[in-house]
Amino acid sequence: MRILVTNDDGIYSPGLAALAKIAARFGEVQIVAPDVEQSSMGHAITGSRPLYYKKSPITFEGLEAYRVNGTPADCVALGTHLWAKTDVVLSGINLGLNVGNSMWHSGTLAAAKQAVLLGIKGIAVSTPAGKTEPDFERLDPYVEKALAAVMENPHLSLININLPPEPKGVQWTRQSVRLYDGRIVPGIDPMGRKHYWFTVIPLEPAEEGTDRYAVENGYVSITPLRLDLTNEAELTRALQTRPVVS
Repeated sequence: MRILVTNDDGIYSPGLAALAKIAARFGEVQIVAPDVEQSSMGHAITGSRPLYYKKSPITFEGLEAYRVNGTPADCVALGTHLWAKTDVVLSGINLGLNVGNSMWHSGTLAAAKQAVLLGIKGIAVSTPAGKTEPDFERLDPYVEKALAAVMENPHLSLININLPPEPKGVQWTRQSVRLYDGRIVPGIDPMGRKHYWFTVIPLEPAEEGTDRYAVENGYVSITPLRLDLTNEAELTRALQTRPVVS
């Protein structure tokens, strides 16, 4: 198996090294990651300037690694172009969860989505990050277990995995879409100028069976996703009650 590993935290992220180490147990690994942090970049692609790739300035235990002056989606597009016959793209381990509505602007998940757009399995992996770095050694066996459950499953193409700091098991989940957790908070900088932070607000408890619920209760969340955003129920209702007249 040929595995391309990327992220949105950049080439220097410890989560990237941790995921590449685990990926090497499943096959041949190559790393292609942004040269600077691209968190919350979403599925942006670069079309206004050329992309370049260079050898990584740090070593990843003998693995080939490159940095790109672009977004996570750029890294996947360029990486799979340069490294033909890629079987799987792994994105992460992100320093911060990507559950619920945060999936919409996640650069980590966007890299996995870009893989699927190119006909390649895409898997995003994330974990909370606070004042201290996540304990990747503790997470290691659970990341491996989650990847083993999805890597060779032909029915799964886009998968979002989130790990709590101290996992006690693994659960299959759906996306939590109850509320959006972002808001704008105004402030004043030291020069007296207005500025604004896009920040996170607390949410009400998540529904059982969702990604947020699993992580909040100590379980690794594995959520199968798809690129098709069509609301099938509403489409069926519209066709039945308001058929298109030519």
